[in-house]
Order: sequence, then C-alpha cells, then structure tokens
Amino acid sequence: MLLLPLLALAAAWSHGQAQVLLKQRQVSITRGHKTTTSMDCIAEGIPDFQSAYIHWYQQVPSKAPEQILYIRPGAVSYSDNSYSNKYSSLKKGKNICTFTISDINSSNEGTYYCAYWHF
Repeated sequence: MLLLPLLALAAAWSHGQAQVLLKQRQVSITRGHKTTTSMDCIAEGIPDFQSAYIHWYQQVPSKAPEQILYIRPGAVSYSDNSYSNKYSSLKKGKNICTFTISDINSSNEGTYYCAYWHF
C-alpha cells in the first residue's frame, strides 16, 4: 500500500481592515483503503464568503505549488481541463470550502493548500 500524505495548513493575512484566516486540518490517506478523499478549508474574516474566490494548490517536494482550481461564484475553474475529472470543490454554509480528489493514485501525493484573494 502507498501512503499518500495530503497535508493542509493554515494561513492568515490582512485584507483591508479585517484579518482573513484560512484553516485546514491535516489529512493523510492510504491508497487501497479509499479512492476518494476530501479536505475542508475553513475561512474566517471573509464578509461575503459565497462571492469569494477560493484557490486550491498542490505542492510536491522540490517543486513550486501548482494551482489545481479555484471556485468562484457559481462555478469552478480548472488550471487544466483534464483536472475536472479528478478534482472538485464546493462551498458549504457560511465559511467552508471542500476540495475533493477522486481516483487517488501516487501522482496525488503532496501538500494541498487553499488560498483566498479578492479580485
């Protein structure tokens, strides 16, 4: 079996007068036990969360982070169209954005980050 560590971290920064905090819990999975996994990004300090753009990145050792997708009001946009069969994201409630990876394999090993910025 292959252990696929999927690490998620927290980040905080100021946006105007308010501070934005994104929190993620560490998720590790073992391939063979699960073929799909999800992780949440919990946002604090974003006044209109449903209109926010939340971005998801994957980073593997010795490489720069690669953007997978971002979720915007009413749609998900992928960095590569082939990612739409593998990754998905949705917003739940007032401050949770869920990122899902399907058909997990060794290429999914890495650290996953959520990010926010206002357009």
